[in-house]
Amino acid sequence: MNARLTVPQIERIVSSALDGNKAQNIVTVDLAGKADFADAMVVASGTSARHVASLAERVVQALKAAGLDHVSVEGHPLCDWVLVDAGDVIVHLFRLEVRAHYNLEKMWAATLSQPALELAY
Repeated sequence: MNARLTVPQIERIVSSALDGNKAQNIVTVDLAGKADFADAMVVASGTSARHVASLAERVVQALKAAGLDHVSVEGHPLCDWVLVDAGDVIVHLFRLEVRAHYNLEKMWAATLSQPALELAY
């Protein structure tokens, strides 16, 4: 991770990029102490494969503009589920029905600011 950006800063950059591009049901899950691959996970939905692809591109652009050089992306060809790895923050972007199927929030037993697992898919 870039020494200039903290986990909360990366979370804000990601959330802002997602919110500004009409991502749905943006949820941040604290992984500190739960996983050794990241300290936080952001999960959001797009309305179509094209929307998910656009969200991923905007997140990567925003992170790189903020100075985070090492950002990798997986799942871009189909765009049902795209993972953006920003080091200590992992971003999962799903089409609505794919997100409902995998339900990462439940798997990680997230403490959410909105009613858990009752998201409008």
